[in-house]
Amino acid sequence: MAVTEPAPPAQPVAHEGILRRQSLRESAARTYARSLPIVPVRARGLTIEGADGRRYLDCLSGAGTLALGHNHPVVLEAIKKVLASGAPLHVLDLATPVKDAFTTELFATLPRPLADDARIQFCGPAGTDAVEAALKLVRTATGRSGLLAFTGAYHGMTAGALDASGGAADVRVTRLPYPQNYRCPFGAGGERGAELAARWTENLLDDPKGGVPAPAGMILEPVQGEGGVIPAPDGWLRRMREITASRSIPLIADEVQTGVGRTGAFWAVEHSGIVPDVMVLSKAIGGSLPLAVIVYRADLDVWQPGAHAGTFRGNQLAMAAGAATLSFVRENRLAERAATLGARMLGQLQGLAAAHRCIGDVRGRGLMIGVELVNPDSDDTQADVPPADPALAAAVQRECLRRGLIVELGGRHSGVVRLLPPLTLTDEQAQAVLDRFADSLEAAVSAPHLRHDTGPSQ
Repeated sequence: MAVTEPAPPAQPVAHEGILRRQSLRESAARTYARSLPIVPVRARGLTIEGADGRRYLDCLSGAGTLALGHNHPVVLEAIKKVLASGAPLHVLDLATPVKDAFTTELFATLPRPLADDARIQFCGPAGTDAVEAALKLVRTATGRSGLLAFTGAYHGMTAGALDASGGAADVRVTRLPYPQNYRCPFGAGGERGAELAARWTENLLDDPKGGVPAPAGMILEPVQGEGGVIPAPDGWLRRMREITASRSIPLIADEVQTGVGRTGAFWAVEHSGIVPDVMVLSKAIGGSLPLAVIVYRADLDVWQPGAHAGTFRGNQLAMAAGAATLSFVRENRLAERAATLGARMLGQLQGLAAAHRCIGDVRGRGLMIGVELVNPDSDDTQADVPPADPALAAAVQRECLRRGLIVELGGRHSGVVRLLPPLTLTDEQAQAVLDRFADSLEAAVSAPHLRHDTGPSQ
């Protein structure tokens, strides 16, 4: 089926029983299964085929994990090679040829000033494990316990990572304003808003009555993902680097979702030219398999043996798949491709926004794109911009699924439709994604009752 053809209608088949059993057996904490009631059985590149025979264009990509899409040949070949070799699959933190090849390839992609004087810690399998390691590292190295984090942040679901995220209920970190144009906390936006955010940070740290002792570190996302696809201004990132460096505060860049070409540079910090003290890496570095690491300046490496560990930090299949992915992205200049194609998609979406008042903002970097949906008819006359419309966003997501397009929601009020297609996206596929999104938006706007159709709950 060509990507521009409509998806065939769903047929009631065995997948309904699988979904029903999932609903009965799995935790109430499940998320994607609720809004995406499909049963994938085959996948390749951008396309997923469900047990019901329907085909979908996947712009979720494992929440940004699948840099090369599903089951890319170089990834499959790397995995098969390890399996056929008879090499051990579980090695704790022992050295192996597979691990050495992965580390060498990873270091070849890092910002040079960091790679030339770096250490790597292999963590548990998820990005949140790497965040925990980063926080533990800077606290150990500095002897301090406080942490600087930002509004709208998302760093994972374990305890320390949640503390640093924007939704923390029990705040044990100092929360700083993250600059954004559309909903600027200072009502300014642009360079002025970013300057005010930087000035607030600097003043708070230097105010003897500010209530903020010297912190162990600052953690930030170069582009906030779950926060609503909000790119940090390059100038502001440089200010954060200057502020932290001059005060001996380690700067942690969370590149779990932004890394491996996603934003149009191999690592998102490269847009601004900054070199963080610690980089948190996961998702795409494992080539679709679980892998998480932190890379950091050698002088921070003051841990004692066993100070940080994890049973599954030696995932050989993930390292092989990850090395193949890193190499493919680098050699085929997929970061540059993401920058070019992403800019084109942003332009088309901005054109769509001109015809739809319900699109408040279109933003992103590379193939990390967000469309914020709003209620333009709100009676809140005090607001600078209309409020988010999460009901409309949910309706658009359901209409996308009906048309064979998988998208994610994010943002402060889940009002942002997020597009995270693989970096291997073709021009034809990109147009199909945009066409299906435009049709879905039109359907949701034209039929208000769709906003109350919650669809199947699994």
